Amino acid sequence: MAKFFLIIIYAAFISLGLPDSLLGVAWPVMHPEMGAPMEAAGLIFMIIAGGTIISSLFSGILLTRFGTGKLTLISCLMTASALLGFSFAPSIIWLILLAIPFGLGAGAVDAGLNNYVATHYKAHHMSWLHCFWGVGATIGPFIMSRFISNQASWRNGYFTVSMIQFALVLLLFFSLPLWDRVAKHVKYNKIEADEIDIEPQAVISQETVIKVKPYQIKGVKLALISFLFYCGAESTVGLWGSSFLVNVKGLPIATAAAWVSLYYAGITIGRLISGFITMKVSNRILIRCGQLTALLGAVLLLLPLPNACSLIGLILIGLGCAPIYPCMLHETPIRFGKENSHMLMGYQMASAYTGSTFLPPLLGLIAAKTTIIIFPFFILFYIVAMLIGSEKLNKFMEKKNMLGQR
Repeated sequence: MAKFFLIIIYAAFISLGLPDSLLGVAWPVMHPEMGAPMEAAGLIFMIIAGGTIISSLFSGILLTRFGTGKLTLISCLMTASALLGFSFAPSIIWLILLAIPFGLGAGAVDAGLNNYVATHYKAHHMSWLHCFWGVGATIGPFIMSRFISNQASWRNGYFTVSMIQFALVLLLFFSLPLWDRVAKHVKYNKIEADEIDIEPQAVISQETVIKVKPYQIKGVKLALISFLFYCGAESTVGLWGSSFLVNVKGLPIATAAAWVSLYYAGITIGRLISGFITMKVSNRILIRCGQLTALLGAVLLLLPLPNACSLIGLILIGLGCAPIYPCMLHETPIRFGKENSHMLMGYQMASAYTGSTFLPPLLGLIAAKTTIIIFPFFILFYIVAMLIGSEKLNKFMEKKNMLGQR
């Protein structure tokens, strides 16, 4: 039962990833049609990510009120409805309004499912969970680029993705009784032992009230910085990568969309592979290797090299990003204790979405006043900042462990 339940969670993460990359891919076509400025994509993206910040901060309350199954269903229904609205939106104002339920639909379920997997399942399950997010994020641009290249409207791309989302809503609806049964199995410690990565008494950790404020726990601020700049880098590449390739590298819109799809494919394939690697290699090593790989990809985008090197750079950034996010999430109970992970997961998701909210629009605002050629400089800065925060946290944890052993 636990394995089938995990498949349902994977399907939910496909629905989370499916629409994430659509706006950046379609925007070069959308904004001229709607008479909107290029930087308006940053505003829409900021509203979407802002909604996820709010809902992730309240994820603990929402999960207690509705349960993970119902909250996941409601979330997917909200995003599916918003995507359907995007396909019929007559103006930029409607896109802005629809961005609100779009964002609110993603945050709480994201934090809830991540905490559940981080606390109850092994590291490779977390990598594969986010691999399925990558499946959705990879399929989305391919669908959109197909409609754009066939000279059909971008609206058809949004409509198609919304229909896929509604299909996932039906799957989640019919699986609701399974969530309740699995919850009872968790309560009485009946989940298969080979799937669990915690002690039996830790199953009730979500009911434990955290007595220390999250920001008062040593090391948390460094973790939040790492999440902030990770999501800033990943989202900025997804949102502005296509515009950079079209306006600076001179690629056709459909080709640029396909290349961004390969970026997400790099994330997806990388997470599939890193899931196996986590069985032999620690999260900390994988995080460091991923950051260095992404750094190399950013350098390739920055240097005045042939267009093929830009494609390689995008893929390397995707492959580098692959293990970073799931491994950092899975480290939460290890770094700060299982009794704190439920609360801290929501704060980490909020910090991650803050990076998604403000860092990509920041690039858009500056690019609108200057040029989109600054894109690789920003990506490089975000990755370096993430690397510094992560390494400082590693040193702090090593020092803490050494003191604890004395």
